Amino acid sequence: MRRVISILLLSLSFSAVAEVMDEVAAIQTGWAEANYQLKDKAQQIRFEQLMLNADALVKKEPQSAEALIWRGIVSSSYAGIKGGLGALSLAKNAKADFEQAMKIDDQALMGSAYTSLGTLYFKVPGWPLGFGDDDKAEMLLKKALTINPDGIDSNYFYGAFLLDQRQYEQAENYLLKAQKAPARPDRPLADQGRQQEIAEALQQVHNQMKAAQHAGFAH
Repeated sequence: MRRVISILLLSLSFSAVAEVMDEVAAIQTGWAEANYQLKDKAQQIRFEQLMLNADALVKKEPQSAEALIWRGIVSSSYAGIKGGLGALSLAKNAKADFEQAMKIDDQALMGSAYTSLGTLYFKVPGWPLGFGDDDKAEMLLKKALTINPDGIDSNYFYGAFLLDQRQYEQAENYLLKAQKAPARPDRPLADQGRQQEIAEALQQVHNQMKAAQHAGFAH
């Protein structure tokens, strides 16, 4: 009887995890649509709805690292779109979500909390306006790469960071690796949008390298 109960409890816990992951997948898909397909007011409305959905999921499953990560991603993406003082508040909320997710399971979603928090640290302004910190950003983005060395996001965001730091040759290496990353069959729209961002970042890298070359010839 005890064995039957334990099997029943196990199947219930698997069922609960599957339900959470289904809800996380719905937020992922909604984020990709909002981020890559919508503009202006329609985009803002969709992000506000996604925020409500992510809030509801975290309230229901506060110990789900995946739910926290995706609430953080929605918040940080919305911050980038919104801009102004409201953006910093959203970025701080996202930071707290990523940090909490790491405490629960830092390997969740292939180390996405490290990638997302590292990206926040290099995109948010530094003191006194915000908490931006390039050293912390690099440490977190490198940690993400140790967990997911071949991932599209881990390589793209570290490449974007290196581009921001004007380390163009290194940036090119990581961006090219991101470009060749395995496709994610469950996230075609996100992959398509990310590949467009990778192509744009590579174009920036090549433009900067050409400019540096010409400057060298000029001297």
